[in-house]
Amino acid sequence: MKSYSKGFAGSLALYKQPLCHDVESFALLQFKESFIFNRSASYAPSAYSKVSSWMIRSNDCCTRDGVECDENTGHVVSLDLSNSSLYGSINTSSSLFQLVHLQKLNLAYNNFIHSEIPIGVGWLSKLTDLNLSCSGFLGIFQPPNLKTLSVRFNLNLTGRVPEFNRSSRLEVLGLAVTSFSGKLPDSIGNLKSLYFLDVSKCNFSGPIPSSLANLTELTLLSLSVNNFSSESLSWIGDFPDFPRNQDQLEVLSLSMNNIPGQIPKWIMNFSKYSTLQILDLSVNFLTGFGQTPYALPWTNLQILDLRYNNIQGSLPIPPPSIVVYQFTNNMLSGVISEMICDLTSLSFLDLQYNNLVASFPNLKDLRNLSTLNLRHNNFHGSIGQIFMKGSKLSMISLSQNHFHGPIPRELRVLILQSNGFHGIIEKPETNFGFPKLRVIDLSNKNFIGKLPLEYFQIWKGMESFGVDRATHMQGQIYINNGRAFSYMYSMALTNKGIKREYWRIQDFFVGMDLSSNKFDGEIPNIMGNLKALKMLNLSNNVLSGSIPSSFANLSNLESLDLSQNMLSREIPPQLLDFTFLSFLSVSHNHLVGPIPQGKQFLTFENNSFNGNVGLCGSPLSKKCANSEDLPTPPPNFEAKLGLDSIFEFGWKVVAIGYGCGFIVGVLVGQIIIKRNRNWFMKCFAIGHPTGRRVMWTSQK
Repeated sequence: MKSYSKGFAGSLALYKQPLCHDVESFALLQFKESFIFNRSASYAPSAYSKVSSWMIRSNDCCTRDGVECDENTGHVVSLDLSNSSLYGSINTSSSLFQLVHLQKLNLAYNNFIHSEIPIGVGWLSKLTDLNLSCSGFLGIFQPPNLKTLSVRFNLNLTGRVPEFNRSSRLEVLGLAVTSFSGKLPDSIGNLKSLYFLDVSKCNFSGPIPSSLANLTELTLLSLSVNNFSSESLSWIGDFPDFPRNQDQLEVLSLSMNNIPGQIPKWIMNFSKYSTLQILDLSVNFLTGFGQTPYALPWTNLQILDLRYNNIQGSLPIPPPSIVVYQFTNNMLSGVISEMICDLTSLSFLDLQYNNLVASFPNLKDLRNLSTLNLRHNNFHGSIGQIFMKGSKLSMISLSQNHFHGPIPRELRVLILQSNGFHGIIEKPETNFGFPKLRVIDLSNKNFIGKLPLEYFQIWKGMESFGVDRATHMQGQIYINNGRAFSYMYSMALTNKGIKREYWRIQDFFVGMDLSSNKFDGEIPNIMGNLKALKMLNLSNNVLSGSIPSSFANLSNLESLDLSQNMLSREIPPQLLDFTFLSFLSVSHNHLVGPIPQGKQFLTFENNSFNGNVGLCGSPLSKKCANSEDLPTPPPNFEAKLGLDSIFEFGWKVVAIGYGCGFIVGVLVGQIIIKRNRNWFMKCFAIGHPTGRRVMWTSQK
């Protein structure tokens, strides 16, 4: 027995996983040397150069980052260099094609500088998975015998999609956000094993092939944002076989396809849609439901997007599984059913721009609700009846309604303009008062009394900096199967004297609008502690006293509006230190003395100072009696004019362009995009006709 154990142990010691083959090891190193490593070639924050750790003297290439080998043969079977900051081109003589045993190849999210997809890919006869998403390739190639093909986010991919033969084993086909044009070939119906098909945001035209009805294994189908002819979409109402045959669908996106009429009865009655998790019919011309629903039937639905249609009637209540519910810009009317209070999974609710009325139901049980947008309806009642402490709400927009009452404390964005709030703002409770708040709009109310000094002490979110300037205010919601829904905060703000719709706000923006109320008394000095403020609007109140000298601390201000008050005394010369100030209005007060001269004040015109009889000096025509009284700037000032605005805004229009923000791309980190000049930005941003952006990702 002892000798047997010895022999067994010896045989184990003798067994070693084979090292990779020298030819393949050298081919990998040659492939590495054919590129420049440039951080800007991969935009994702997690990007890093995987090949930088590859060593020439390494005995085993199978241990290199991104490389996998067959444990029995030692041949390289998988190469994942996605997000590796590769910059350069691949030609047919590339050493990559010496890796003839490759089964999986992922070169996504690099920059191959608009080079042709090399025909050498077709020589890799064992290749089953190919991901070239967002890699700067152009041209079309006949796909090899693949199971997975993703060339998404390559805007230079043009021409027609090749025909698909009956022997194809494709299971995943991602062509989203390319420039493929012409008809989607009928032969796509040959892909009987296909379960993922995303052709959103291409230039396809003509009829949608009826052969799609053959694809009965589909779990994701996105046809959004193309140029399909309207008559080809008759299958939405009349075609009996498609998509009725897709009883495995989890994601269906048909947004922005000019679909008219009603949502058909067969969709509403379709019990086979029990697998459906995401349904996007936004930005069409839908008018309602063929069968008026009291409650929607899809028992596992988590995201429903019906924005930008013409749907009339009352608000249908989705199933309790719903996480994101969007019904913006429709023609809904009437009251909301109390059944909405049962949606305990609901995190994002957007019903803005409808004609819903009456008091809003009590949402105290909706503990997961993080974003609520009800603006431009006719709701009334107390917010205190809707929410209670412990709410996860971080963004509320209730403007153009008739609400009143207290609100949750964890907010970052609070928009309450033009509601029924009135009276004195009471002191906050202990540890209560929105410490994370970065944007507040209480304009056009009937608030009276002093400015809320105690709140200014609590709003720590308005004191701090350090936010990445490349990001926007957004939330993120995770649903089943690793999918994530990201959404941008949107709001209407009066900034620099003009009211605009902002569909995305940069994350470092901090703003306060308390205009058009009846606040009185002096502006508290403590407001100077809110150093992160970019916009401050206190206009149209009855504020008196002087402009606080502590405002000198607000060095990031871009817009300051103190007009239409009763402020007196001189304009503090410290305001000259507002390096970024591009809009100032102190008009129609009782200010006196000389207007500070120099720096940003040289850019302001008469209307910034009109209505102050006691003011003198440029730009007003009234000269000061003693020119020596004019405040002068400090000698070490360096002007910083011409800086870009913090806002990236679009006027609120619903027109040609990407309108849904909900086009679905849910595989291998897909993010729907907007076409910008910089190639890698194409991979990470998408435009809404309103300027909105929504991103989808998946860990699938």
